[in-house]
Amino acid sequence: MSKNCAKNTTACVDSDMTPYINAVRAYTAARAVAPRCFVLTFGCQQNVADSERLAGMAASMGYVITDTPEQADLILVNTCAIREHAEQKALSVVGQYKHLREKNPDLIIGLCGCMVAQEHRRAELKKSYPYVSFTLCTSVLYRLPQYLAEVLEKGKRKIVGEEEHTVAEGCPVRRESNYRAWVSIMYGCNNFCSYCIVPYVRGRERSRAPDDIIAEVKGLVESGYKEITLLGQNVNSYGKDRADGYRFPHLLADLDKIEGDFILRFMTSHPKDATRELIDVMAAGRHIPHSFHLPLQAGSDRILSLMNRHYTREKYLEMISYMREKMPDISITTDIIVAFPSETEAEFEETLDVLRHVRFDMIYSFIYSPRKGTPAAAMEGQIPHDVGAARMNRLLALQNEIADAQNEKLVGQCLRVLSEGESKTDPSTYTGRTDQNKIVFFTDPAREGEWVTVKIERAAAFALYGTKVNKA
Repeated sequence: MSKNCAKNTTACVDSDMTPYINAVRAYTAARAVAPRCFVLTFGCQQNVADSERLAGMAASMGYVITDTPEQADLILVNTCAIREHAEQKALSVVGQYKHLREKNPDLIIGLCGCMVAQEHRRAELKKSYPYVSFTLCTSVLYRLPQYLAEVLEKGKRKIVGEEEHTVAEGCPVRRESNYRAWVSIMYGCNNFCSYCIVPYVRGRERSRAPDDIIAEVKGLVESGYKEITLLGQNVNSYGKDRADGYRFPHLLADLDKIEGDFILRFMTSHPKDATRELIDVMAAGRHIPHSFHLPLQAGSDRILSLMNRHYTREKYLEMISYMREKMPDISITTDIIVAFPSETEAEFEETLDVLRHVRFDMIYSFIYSPRKGTPAAAMEGQIPHDVGAARMNRLLALQNEIADAQNEKLVGQCLRVLSEGESKTDPSTYTGRTDQNKIVFFTDPAREGEWVTVKIERAAAFALYGTKVNKA
């Protein structure tokens, strides 16, 4: 879940929405007190970026953004569908809003995002959540003014699953940070990994025009943003729906030409589409950190085939080898799924073997959980949870040893760190991230978004500790 701050709103230029925008503005202007909007986000960075657009649109129509649902006249819940637990959590929170609607009959509650693209969830909302006013799928988020205007004018619920295979430009963005920004370069996914619901809820891949992306990044750099992350379900697929041959390495190289003091990250990459050309662009880049998140998922070729990943263990390791050849200091992170249906003990050991070989700086690991509507959910050989939990514990124990050793190499070095301000758990300590995206805790004050140099004095598996020595 994320907090939405009142920053960096621009004007919406989507003319198709103008009548609806004006209608909502007339409603908000007529209020004695400006109505308030609360946006709650579940899920990935793409959902966070989507929520920034939702908050931006609401603010452009006269709503004041609030961090408190109890104060809101409009609540937008941006949902995630990657796991059943994420959906249940969102529904539980929405259930708690029932009493708010009872206190304020004019309260409008909208559910957006991945979860509401599923027909069975919309049916559940229609039946069991009568206080939910509308649903808005990811591909039509820009139509928030239309949905809101229709609810305000007609008072009717709009629980629908409308989708479009287009890219809407020009909507306002209300960014959570004034130094770190998310920039979506494409939407949707064509991969259909057998365990994943994303292609079914976000639609097919759609790339934004390069000029629009470059203009957005230039504007962010000119506004003082220090860290810009390019987003896509698979950024390596960028441009495959374009006829001109312009692909992700070309986009990254063009963005790297922008003048300014900033770093350029990207996520998420798919190994089947990661190319040597991309690695070469990174190695030669001025603004691109030597940090790469490349999901492995499993170390067994049979399991990778069942996952429909379209690469082999050998191909993955070849890409890692080329990264380290071109960028010896590169930090590599990954995703791992344990206990995929029919995974044997020997196949799980193959995954551990890849960890020992690659020596990832960090892993994001998950015990497989079935998702309704995906091929893997119907596969034979579902692994009992206790077996999955035991494998997860072994995976984490090994990775903790590796990460601790990887970070120990940095003790004594002075690293550039982008400050995130005071630590959330200890106001006497400050925190930030290195160019290689490692978490650093350090002494002496540093403003959010300030580059500092920190001498690393101690290392642990998940963080580095040091003292600020001067500004970078």
